[in-house]
Amino acid sequence: MGHSEMSKIQSVAVIGAGTMGRQISLQAARHGFPVALYDIDAAVLIDAEASQRQTVAGWLAEAGPSACEADAIFARITYATRLEGALRGVDLAIEAAPERLELKRALFAQMDKTLNPGAIIATNSSSIRVSLLEGATERPEQVANLHFYLPVWDSPMVDLGGGSCTRHDVLHDLTQFARAIRLLPLRVNKESAGLVFNRVWRAVKKEAMRVADSGVASFEDIDRAWMIKFGREKPPPFAQMDRIGLDVIRDIELRYAAESGDPADRPRPILTDRIERGELGVKTGRGFYRYPNPAWEQPDFLDPGSGRRS
Repeated sequence: MGHSEMSKIQSVAVIGAGTMGRQISLQAARHGFPVALYDIDAAVLIDAEASQRQTVAGWLAEAGPSACEADAIFARITYATRLEGALRGVDLAIEAAPERLELKRALFAQMDKTLNPGAIIATNSSSIRVSLLEGATERPEQVANLHFYLPVWDSPMVDLGGGSCTRHDVLHDLTQFARAIRLLPLRVNKESAGLVFNRVWRAVKKEAMRVADSGVASFEDIDRAWMIKFGREKPPPFAQMDRIGLDVIRDIELRYAAESGDPADRPRPILTDRIERGELGVKTGRGFYRYPNPAWEQPDFLDPGSGRRS
């Protein structure tokens, strides 16, 4: 599928090749956009490409794009370890770095110096307000929020909002870009940590951890209850946190706590204890569950007749 001629955005750079960055770049390339995927760590880029090829192979197995279309997708992706090279000539730079304010501000300042004057800078952050980032640039009116959800192709929506002075035409161009890569733009009318769905998800994960951490119920039984109520196909709360990465969850919770000033918003021991042990979720083979083949995916996890308690 070619990208929309209605959008002024014709080429994209994605800054950060972690789970989110590699998915955003693949989604854009799949829908016709040339994409530069940047990471400071060459090993992360190698892993990102391997992950993307595995994803596309899965699409092929499900009668998705043909082999030649798969080749075309990867012909559109450039893997870059130099930021200047990744940003050269693009119309949109999407920052997908860890949720740390000073790191993002430093990146925004670097991007601002290199990008074409008309280029848009967007952050994928859901916990750091755009208005905290825009001042690191000389183009605050061209800075916006474009927040994606994992997995991008199975969660076809994106939060779209501005900072304190984002121009209307910038938001219009981002709206057209989101639609061109087959994602529904959810307009954020007022800055808010968490934006749209993540405001709701934040309450779910916070309360789930509080219930488990206070000894009311095991995290497995909380996940069991969720799956029985809402379906077995999607990961329940603790499994979802494992997929996101427990260190990422911690960084987001710390941002919420910094914004509210409420000690109750700080990450709970059920999370921080695992991080201290190096248990970060799927990416390390252990988080709340062990990977691969976590307990929540096993047939007897929800079996009333099973004596299993993980």
